[in-house]
Amino acid sequence: MGELLITVYIADRPYRLNIDTAEEEKVRKAAKLVNEKIKEYASHYAYKDKQDLLSMVALQLATGLTNLEDKKTVDNQVIERLVEIDEILNSYLEKD
Repeated sequence: MGELLITVYIADRPYRLNIDTAEEEKVRKAAKLVNEKIKEYASHYAYKDKQDLLSMVALQLATGLTNLEDKKTVDNQVIERLVEIDEILNSYLEKD
């Protein structure tokens, strides 16, 4: 894959980015999500400047990421336990 120079707008400011071509759709989708969240916060809360809105969006997205990481840890623990159970069952079945 090649590199691509794109411009995304976040909070009405342009950001030029060099990204892998395969990442373009994800980066544009992420920028759109950030802008949607900014508008959502702007319509519901008083703020002094867009920095306040960006901080709240960053906090919300970071909290979501932390929740996903916690879920992944639980999922990995479940998978490890299932592998252990599978090994126990296989060893039991091999005895017969």
